[in-house]
Amino acid sequence: MELFFQQVFNGIMFGSTYAIVALGLTLVMGILNIPNFAHGHLYMIGGYVTFFFIGTIGLGYWFALLMSVVVLGFIGILMERFVYRPLNNQPHINAFIAAIGSLLFLESFALVVWGSQGLRIPNPYPQMIEVFGITMGIQRLLVIFGAIILIVLLHLFMKKTVVGATIEAVAQNREGAMLNGINVNRVSAMTFAISASTAAVAASLLAPIFMLSPSMGAILGMKAFVIVILGGMGSIPGAILGGYILGLIEALGGGYISAAYKDVFAFGALILILAIKPTGLFGQKEE
Repeated sequence: MELFFQQVFNGIMFGSTYAIVALGLTLVMGILNIPNFAHGHLYMIGGYVTFFFIGTIGLGYWFALLMSVVVLGFIGILMERFVYRPLNNQPHINAFIAAIGSLLFLESFALVVWGSQGLRIPNPYPQMIEVFGITMGIQRLLVIFGAIILIVLLHLFMKKTVVGATIEAVAQNREGAMLNGINVNRVSAMTFAISASTAAVAASLLAPIFMLSPSMGAILGMKAFVIVILGGMGSIPGAILGGYILGLIEALGGGYISAAYKDVFAFGALILILAIKPTGLFGQKEE
């Protein structure tokens, strides 16, 4: 039982990261209706930016995390303005190509600036605690609690603020929002900034635990799409639940069968769930 609960704890930690990243991707897809294939690479850049502010500038961990959020928010605005906005009235294939070009650019940029070798942010909280036989790292607990706080804050922002209401209005009916005087371009830029900033939070929380590498965004980006599809396209509750489901599947499958096949378990679960419910867990059938 101790092994089981240990793997559940690990799964919740991974699921927290996946949920944060998938939340940002879900927001962008809901506004622009275009999958941002570079989202995982924004996560990667967020980790490196935090590393830069800690290792080069000498900031403390929490200040570096905050600066990473600001920088990635700005990068998100630039990406929306110069990559996606000019393609609004173009065929969807153009946006797909632009997204792939963006991820290749971000990965190449990281290779040029930081190199291909793995880097690690010093763990600000290396202490370990044991509860009922489960070994928990303080930094891993921060990942879990950070995800919960971010999810709650994002929910309150979307449901209790005027800005959140305008974002939901654009997601539901872009043309109708424009007719009601909503600046759709501004909302799209803001949504991209929020999306990139959430990726920066996830990367900054996880970077002291795992190595940074220019390729780390590729597999996470794929998993984020798995989660979005698993939860139902455009569904925020689905993205959260899908992230934790994926994390638990990986942890339990890796702990009891083989860690080498944890990604296989994740994509296998996607196939199985979609075979049973093609619209995802919270997806609705189109009329």
